[in-house]
Amino acid sequence: MIGRRSQILDEADRWLFPVILLVSVYVALRGHNAPGGGFAGGLVAGAAFVLRFLAGGALSVRRSTIARSTTLIGIGLFVAAATALAPLLVGDALLESTIWKVDLPAIGTVKIVSSAIFDVGVYLLVVGVVLAVLLALGADPIHRDGERADAGVEAGEVPS
Repeated sequence: MIGRRSQILDEADRWLFPVILLVSVYVALRGHNAPGGGFAGGLVAGAAFVLRFLAGGALSVRRSTIARSTTLIGIGLFVAAATALAPLLVGDALLESTIWKVDLPAIGTVKIVSSAIFDVGVYLLVVGVVLAVLLALGADPIHRDGERADAGVEAGEVPS
């Protein structure tokens, strides 16, 4: 990273990153009764990763993720598509919501809504796309796989 880093931004990132992620999960799970819960929650989580990117660069974003961005995109797309298409298998309409009631011994009756599962897929998809963009923006154009990107140009090769 070129230049000096801001100590205030580093400290704000250290304290706010987990709080913003927690708020994003709340927005995603609360929003299953209204449209856009997973998308809005994913954007809030993306804002947390943008803060981390501004504070420490692409390397700190890469260190703070538990999975690759393409993996998150794939899992999110699969969960959202499977949840959207599952009602077709039982003769219902596309994206039709279903409610399951589960009796848990210590808690009682808990409702699980299929639209919440769809929102989890959208959440993972949006977070994966934001991470992919941030990591692409933070890519080092000079170094590629441990060597200079323009090394072949200096040797007289045509760049691809």
